[in-house]
Amino acid sequence: MIKALIVDDQELFRESLKVVLGVNPEIEVTDAVSSVPEALRSAARDCPDVALMDIRMPGMDGVEGTRLMKERFPKIKVIVLTTFDDDDYVFGALKHGASGYLLKGSSLSELSKAIQIAHSGGAMINPDIASKAIRLFSQMAKSTVRIHVDEDMVKEIRRNEWEIIRAVGRGLSNREIARELSLSEGTVRNLISVILSKLSLRDRTQLAIWAVQTGVVHSSGVNPE
Repeated sequence: MIKALIVDDQELFRESLKVVLGVNPEIEVTDAVSSVPEALRSAARDCPDVALMDIRMPGMDGVEGTRLMKERFPKIKVIVLTTFDDDDYVFGALKHGASGYLLKGSSLSELSKAIQIAHSGGAMINPDIASKAIRLFSQMAKSTVRIHVDEDMVKEIRRNEWEIIRAVGRGLSNREIARELSLSEGTVRNLISVILSKLSLRDRTQLAIWAVQTGVVHSSGVNPE
């Protein structure tokens, strides 16, 4: 019997998932809670094998929830559930040890299979998200080809924006950057958009690669070049 914990701030989805999974004779739902703090208390009490973690929750999201869950209870497998396929959330959760990433529209059979795979030590990622991950890894593998940014564009970057660039280059998620720099996630998201526009870069992956290639990550100055 696989013991599963459900963590989702939407009561209707949370309770529906509890009922649906309860039909599977191989899965026992130990609890269904609405926040990360509740999930951590429940995990300490019930020792579930797998936690189904909503990615977008008020107060503390599933990326932070995954980090804390794996930090405190390393043996618990975390499967992230979301209606979004945002890169920042996807790679943030995977970086912190998530064993699966599924869209909430996934079928019951996909979800049950993901729980069984995670419990056995494997990982299951929604095909749409998996293809995005493969594209990212492909870009990283090809990063020996330098990403060029015009020097005049670099001169437009402000001191606070260099801090963001260094953090992105270190692989931090928006939430982690916000916490480190005492900013809101919305502010971080907006600053990254401004930086990408100034440097004429396509996405945060290119920004991260450029930061590593140019030594920005290890620089404390305003302009590392």
